Amino acid sequence: MPIVAQSTETTDWVSRFADEVIAESERRAPGKPVVVASGLSPSGPIHLGNLREVMTPHLVGDEVRRRGHEVRHLISWDDYDRYRKVPAGLAGVDESWAEHIGKPLTSVPAPKGSPYPNWAEHFKAAMTESLADMGVEFDGISQTARYTSGVYREQILHAMRHRRDIDAILAQYRTKPKAAGKKSQKPVDEAELEAAEGSGAAAEDDGSQGSAGYFPYKPYCGNCEKDLTTVTAYDDDSTELTYACTACGFSETVRLSEFNRGKLVWKVDWPMRWAYEGVVFEPSGVDHSSPGSSFQVGGQIVGIFDGEQPIGPMYAFVGISGMAKMSSSKGGVPTPADALKIMEPQLLRWLYARRRPNQSFKIAFDQEIQRLYDEWDRLDAKVADGSALPADAAAHARAVGTATGELPRTPRPLPYRTLASVADITAGHEDQALRILSELDPANPLATLAEVRPRYDKAEAWINTQVPADQRTIVRQEPDAELLKSLDEPSRQSLRLLLDGLADQWSLDGLTHLVYGVPKVQAGFSADATPKELPPEIKTAQRTFFALLYHLLVGRDTGPRLPTLLLAVGQDRVRTLLGA
Repeated sequence: MPIVAQSTETTDWVSRFADEVIAESERRAPGKPVVVASGLSPSGPIHLGNLREVMTPHLVGDEVRRRGHEVRHLISWDDYDRYRKVPAGLAGVDESWAEHIGKPLTSVPAPKGSPYPNWAEHFKAAMTESLADMGVEFDGISQTARYTSGVYREQILHAMRHRRDIDAILAQYRTKPKAAGKKSQKPVDEAELEAAEGSGAAAEDDGSQGSAGYFPYKPYCGNCEKDLTTVTAYDDDSTELTYACTACGFSETVRLSEFNRGKLVWKVDWPMRWAYEGVVFEPSGVDHSSPGSSFQVGGQIVGIFDGEQPIGPMYAFVGISGMAKMSSSKGGVPTPADALKIMEPQLLRWLYARRRPNQSFKIAFDQEIQRLYDEWDRLDAKVADGSALPADAAAHARAVGTATGELPRTPRPLPYRTLASVADITAGHEDQALRILSELDPANPLATLAEVRPRYDKAEAWINTQVPADQRTIVRQEPDAELLKSLDEPSRQSLRLLLDGLADQWSLDGLTHLVYGVPKVQAGFSADATPKELPPEIKTAQRTFFALLYHLLVGRDTGPRLPTLLLAVGQDRVRTLLGA
């Protein structure tokens, strides 16, 4: 089954996929729930690149559900994968953890201080909590539970009986060099490939090939628990299997029809699950465009299990504004939980909903988050007045809620940049923050900070965690007497014009009009003159005036937006610092 084509039109990509998924599900399993799937390996922090593996089927499945169909969104936790390497940059982790390499993730101790029983559960927990905050409902499947309870026993025995057929499929690709990927993608490194894979297991070998032949099954050693094992003999009739461990030298013979301590290798395991679960839609990482990749090979192997390959898009990378490309193997990469500390769930959902899966995009942890919030608020306003384009309105609807209802939202969503500025200036003093915010709109004053939460809390967290200390705003305690004394007459006049208008213009809109209007009035124009009516030098005059105010108020060339800063400082203190 070919990957679903992706249009370059501006129509809603989610709806197009939903059309195809409904039709395909009716063809394959009429009357049964539509099954969409994701796969996540809890081998380390599950980052914002991995989130695309979940959000793509979530958004499509939710659209199918909105149309009245029953949907199951499966998330396979690949917690029975081998522990491949020690992630860098994790607190409390050092190279002594290397002794666990080769064990199942659920057999590795959790990081120090964790309340969870093992490594896999520790990293699953954070992702599960974030998905709940984002309104993502799913059926979680532990592959450790599936394999160790014998759920896949018949599938394993079937794969072993058909190991020569599987080997023949894999052999088509073993001698072929991997293609460099689609030209539309930028060159990728090993870390990016890992980040793009739906599962951390994707880099595994495709089975053991020795003197006894090919085997698509890997036992975990009964002595050291590692998968550094080689199958040395297998009998199809009795299902007796003998393996040897290269790590500790242990060897044993078991009956595979009763043995539950091992798993199919990744390139066989994935298509087996497609068939077992009846998956209709599942996305795949960009590396699946190359010959021999898990998704492409799986499309042939799935037939051995009497199943069909899911339809689904190849998804592109998700970057972080101002940071390096993401890979969970490198450690320290932002997770959904990190993003949700500084942005509301609606904004994070929107970033994934508005871009087609094959389009890369960045999530902002730097100043760009303010622009993104401005863009989101403009869209919110357009949706409210009915002027939003259909595709934009659809992305907005998918961001603010799901088929089961809307996500909780900030009752009074003031501009994020304004809230961030107030949080910056007040440094955690809530009474001061409320005073400033209540003066933004005197006709409709804010009564309590609860009206601007949780957005205010997100903006405050962004200030406290993402803005360097040397960029924080500290209002002067005393006037800069030396600077005030050195001012020429035009500069003094500009300050007088500002001070004369403070009382009458003491609101966010009023102060905005005032600070932009002072240079216009000084040049002989009306304060209401539009940019088209003004000569270019007025912009230069405005920048000079703004820089003067910043120096007098906070001792720097720049700072928070001046109207917000003036409100924060307060009229009396502004007058003092400006030399009134």
